[in-house]
Amino acid sequence: MRKLVLALVAAVAALYGPALRADTYPSRPITLVAVFGAGSASDTICRIIADPLSKALGQPVVVEARPGADGALAANYVAHQPADGYTLMLGTNSPLSADPFLLKDLSYDAVKDFAPITRVGSFTLLLVINPGIPAKSFKELVAYGKAHPGQLSFATGNTAGIVAGETIKHWAGIDMLHVPYKSTPPALQDIIAGRVSMMFADLTTAMPHVNAGTLRALAVSRIKRTALYPDIPTLDEEGLTGFNMDTWAGIVAPARTPPEVVARLNTELRKIIDDPEIKARLKTVGFEAFSSTPDELGGYIKLQLDMWRKMVAESGVKPM
Repeated sequence: MRKLVLALVAAVAALYGPALRADTYPSRPITLVAVFGAGSASDTICRIIADPLSKALGQPVVVEARPGADGALAANYVAHQPADGYTLMLGTNSPLSADPFLLKDLSYDAVKDFAPITRVGSFTLLLVINPGIPAKSFKELVAYGKAHPGQLSFATGNTAGIVAGETIKHWAGIDMLHVPYKSTPPALQDIIAGRVSMMFADLTTAMPHVNAGTLRALAVSRIKRTALYPDIPTLDEEGLTGFNMDTWAGIVAPARTPPEVVARLNTELRKIIDDPEIKARLKTVGFEAFSSTPDELGGYIKLQLDMWRKMVAESGVKPM
């Protein structure tokens, strides 16, 4: 009789469990993990999204920054959390597109270990330099680097910066020192101080310094100029033909998160991301916001993995 009762309980749980989870989710606070440090674009975007998501779900949404290894530490952490919808990640091209080809011993799979929820949008990267360097354009920077071998250095706070910087080194034949950082804000401070020459930084963190005159912007990383700063040329225009680096963001959960939880999150997040007021707030920090279905994000991650595999190979970067 005891075995029969247990079997009936298991059958009822299997039949009605998903519906019960959908009705009660969420019943406690949710953590939204940023893959870079406080003050980074990743952290800023998480905080803009967290408050309206908390109101929509009726539970606190806590932003937790877990920087390190260009986003891989955060991705590894989230991949191994319970698949219950209470730990989410604002994934970017760093942990989900580039790290699989830059780091040898990843303990997660960018496709198999995550449940896609929605795209959030795309970043635009700026090539910025210390104003003390006598270069007013990317072409002049290349000429200066060739004339002064070993005197230039480039900082990185993410994988896009690594691949872009190494691409310039390889393409132009410039001897430059790579100086890695866990996140963009401290790297920019060292460029402003003159300890490092340049870096590729997102608009969110770089433009306040450019506007203040403490950094000089030379080019953007995407194939088209940004509408926010239309006077800044693209690297393609400046001679690095065909260079087009789409740095992106999307929200994911651990793999095997219940489909009904993913659907609930997708519904609420799309309302937030596509809200004109939220889009305007994100635009002011240099981020182009748009949402997607879970399947669209899943397909995009696979496409980006193939693109970044090629970009990493062409840049000459060797996996570490």
